[in-house]
Amino acid sequence: MKTTLKIAKTELQVLFYSPVAWLILMIFTFQIGYLFAGSYAGMVQVQSMKIDLVNATESLFSSAWGGIYPKIQSYLYLYMPLLTMSIMSREYSSGSIKLLYSSPVTNSQIILGKYIALLLFGLVLTLLVSLLIIFTMGTLINADIGPMLTGLLGLFLLLSAYAAVGLFMSSLTSYNIVAAIGTLCVFAMMNFARGLWQDIPFVREITYWLAINGRADTFIAGMVTSEDVLYFLLVNILFVSFTIFRLQAIRKKQATGQNLLKFGGITLAVFLIGYLTTLPFVKFYYDSTYRKSNTLRPSSQAIMAKLQGGFKITTYVNMLDANSFIGLPSSYKSDVGSFEKYIRFKPEIQMEYVYYYHHTENPILDRQFPKLNAEQRIDTLRKFNKWKFDILPYAAIKNQVDLSTENYRFVRVLERENGRKTFLRVYDDMQRVPLESEISAAIKRLVMDELPIVGFVSGHGERNSNSTQDRGYKTITQEKTFRYSMINQGFDFKEIDLSRPVPENINILIIAEPRRPYNEQELTNLHSYIASGRNMMLAGEPGQEAIFNRIAAPLGLTLEPGVLVKQQEALQPDLLTLKPTKAGEEFSYYLAPMNRREEVITMSGTAGIIVSPASPFQSKVLFATDSSGTWNELENLNFIDGKPMVNPSAGEREGARPTVVALSRKVGAKQQKILVTGDADWISNSELFIKRNQVNASNFSLVSAAFSWLSDGEVPVDMRLPDPIDKTLRIGESTWTYFELLIKFIIPLTMLGTGIVIWIRRRGR
Repeated sequence: MKTTLKIAKTELQVLFYSPVAWLILMIFTFQIGYLFAGSYAGMVQVQSMKIDLVNATESLFSSAWGGIYPKIQSYLYLYMPLLTMSIMSREYSSGSIKLLYSSPVTNSQIILGKYIALLLFGLVLTLLVSLLIIFTMGTLINADIGPMLTGLLGLFLLLSAYAAVGLFMSSLTSYNIVAAIGTLCVFAMMNFARGLWQDIPFVREITYWLAINGRADTFIAGMVTSEDVLYFLLVNILFVSFTIFRLQAIRKKQATGQNLLKFGGITLAVFLIGYLTTLPFVKFYYDSTYRKSNTLRPSSQAIMAKLQGGFKITTYVNMLDANSFIGLPSSYKSDVGSFEKYIRFKPEIQMEYVYYYHHTENPILDRQFPKLNAEQRIDTLRKFNKWKFDILPYAAIKNQVDLSTENYRFVRVLERENGRKTFLRVYDDMQRVPLESEISAAIKRLVMDELPIVGFVSGHGERNSNSTQDRGYKTITQEKTFRYSMINQGFDFKEIDLSRPVPENINILIIAEPRRPYNEQELTNLHSYIASGRNMMLAGEPGQEAIFNRIAAPLGLTLEPGVLVKQQEALQPDLLTLKPTKAGEEFSYYLAPMNRREEVITMSGTAGIIVSPASPFQSKVLFATDSSGTWNELENLNFIDGKPMVNPSAGEREGARPTVVALSRKVGAKQQKILVTGDADWISNSELFIKRNQVNASNFSLVSAAFSWLSDGEVPVDMRLPDPIDKTLRIGESTWTYFELLIKFIIPLTMLGTGIVIWIRRRGR
């Protein structure tokens, strides 16, 4: 070991006596300083405007937009070839390798000594980055130290792998430039390996594991995994062993077969061990972030804890569907990766893919092949794309699954071993694939004792949960291609006819603007439902007071005649933009941030709600009109030809009026919950997506709050993380000016000056 360390010391002296090493240090320090200063200066400016920072540690170090770690990683590969290109080739070209051969040192001591020297130089580079960490810890209150340190570890491990590759390439030639170019070529091959032969099951595991690109990403995000740590160790062992074997082959003549056996043996061993490290059963994880942002949310973990027994995810890929690219064999690793967090908690999850074809809506194929049927289209696509995997006709699989209800789109079936199943879909948005909220909601359907079934009352002109018209509710209730639709967040829906008693399995009943009165039998069944203590949402509309008030009689509230209006120039008088009340902010975490974000809900034509003091329910006003400038218009409802004016003689008066009220009471052991709104349009297909100037509408916040409350918090699944704590800097703009000069210029120039002094002194000697 002493000999190895002496070689390492000698190699370090050679490195630091050369101008190349100091030039690298100077350029590296300038780059990281310039990047860091740019991000930090932005935060100083934001704080000077009295705005709290958000995830400051992540923004400075880990963020893909302004973090220094991803940017350092992107150009780190350029430095190592400059250091390693001469580390062995210099020995060949100068002839000093013969002195090493004649000295009492082994090949392993020579190579390990040089490799340790490279590691120590890499450690110097990471220590330069650690200066920025120390500065951040000193100037950022409650800095998240964990991800800063894990990111630094990831960069060092990446440098160690680059050093091992460069050392090996330098041992192959006596020409420095050739060694540097060869090193870059190997880096390129290791980057592209992830995309090679991904449609061959076993081979893709090897090539995907070998790829070096993205390996430090998990560390940078604050996550340490056994697979990634072992990857770097194995790559280092592989290339250092290659270098030792190469030196042995030069030093002592050996048969070609013997050399191939050694090189092939170590390669096979490393690949085999590497494959074993990717198995879910042997992986270990550590999330170093304060908010545990790399781990399933606590609510998702609770769901996975209930998922006992076998669990299978079968992905049905219609090769004529526009989303088929998500599940191609070449995309297998990235697709499975979207379930990585779940596999961590249940390693035995089975993933199966079924490829089939059936006609489905695909405008692109309709334009390209308008005259071809489904079978002709799949034959054409198979030849054009050179697909080698089996693609079955839908008739071959229709007995095991009915995909007609999903319109033969890309879909997954989640199935427990007890036989319970549910669909997990893709969506028509930029991300397409389901995220944690949708995956957890689908899994929760499999572990809940009682699914939240929403009953929509129909038969009297009510809003329809399956209607795509402007006034319909399909978008937020049953639109399967819309990510935030409640059917994708864990709810089921059913049409309800009040001529019969409401079924016992209905947990939530929705009545949205009935336009014809209910008869006595229907009212009796409805009031029996209310008396049973189950939950409900009731939405009225101006002009429907008579019908509404008969329905709401057991609730102790009525709908006020007329329509609420507001004096405003930019918007129609009857279009109200409402902020949550203080009670509304406390009501739900979905509503709490609305005032801070300057968000409102929009109600186009709404009536005021009057809650009687004799109501058997406790009431909370979630949204109400302003106390001034708004009133209940009873006379002039023509808001196009003229502006409405307050007429006290007609009973019109200004004042705050509730438009959204939450009612609750204790019925036996259950807390009954009823949400009442004076407008039925706020949740309609058109209102949810309409864009208006100067209106930052967030009706979705009330939708999520309402359904979460009515389902007793079961779904949508709570995706909250702890609030970030690193949001305040200790220094201001004046102090930062001096630190900016230090980080951007003084430290890099110090490196350059030190290198020049050493170089001049060496030349003098």
